Amino acid sequence: MKKEQMQDFTRRISRCNRSELVVILYEVLFAHLADAKEAYRDEDWGEFKEALRRSERTIRELMGALDFSYDLANELGSIYVFCKETLAKAMYKRNLDEIDLAEELMRKLYEAFVEVAKQDTSDPLMSNTQQVYAGYTYGREDVDTYQEFDASRGFFV
Repeated sequence: MKKEQMQDFTRRISRCNRSELVVILYEVLFAHLADAKEAYRDEDWGEFKEALRRSERTIRELMGALDFSYDLANELGSIYVFCKETLAKAMYKRNLDEIDLAEELMRKLYEAFVEVAKQDTSDPLMSNTQQVYAGYTYGREDVDTYQEFDASRGFFV
């Protein structure tokens, strides 16, 4: 995952609600799967394994976000377990077919969660976060971001 992607995910996480956080986790998963595919093409097996491990950890985070008081959570949990096992097979077989299968299943779930997140109007999970502004400051093609420094931001002891 590129540094810019990580910064973008971090910025988005600081402003998201619960539904949006799940959507972001899916996007993180897809970034890790893309890293695994790139490593496969480059025959960098160490990076291939590491990208799949990061993918499995992301799926574990999605599993941890499930609320098992709803029946749907059990179904989602089964799909997540299947995808984790499929990625494990991809790791030891060094095969992209398993990665594609897991990604296809997760993309369908992602699309559903995107629709749910559009309807979720709850407050962000984090409060007292830094403001980030983006705009045209240098020219038509150059976008610069500005982060406002706030001394009251963070933990209070």
